[in-house]
Amino acid sequence: QVQFVESGGGLVQPGGSLRLSCAASGSIVRILAMGWYRQSPGKQREMVARISSGGTTTNYADSVKGRFTISRDNVKNTLVLQMNSLKPEDTAVYYCNTQDSRYSWGQGTQVTVSS
Repeated sequence: QVQFVESGGGLVQPGGSLRLSCAASGSIVRILAMGWYRQSPGKQREMVARISSGGTTTNYADSVKGRFTISRDNVKNTLVLQMNSLKPEDTAVYYCNTQDSRYSWGQGTQVTVSS
């Protein structure tokens, strides 16, 4: 069973930046496409960024395109989300999982964008 531990969230002002990290147990994730997801109160969880197993292909939700960057380190089994130009609407709990979210969700990391 693969487990995910997300970190790096916090309170930031609009226009600020945060760098989220996800540590995955289990080397199986090295061969799987991965994604960052977020969920805000009253809304469904949504994928905001996706990266292929080799890290060569990335995709983003329109709402974060040009502001967020996803990357991965398959040696360390980590996934990173660099978030720039943050907006209040980016406030949510952020999670990582495989592209098809086949494993249990971690606890996530809270991101709050507010002045």
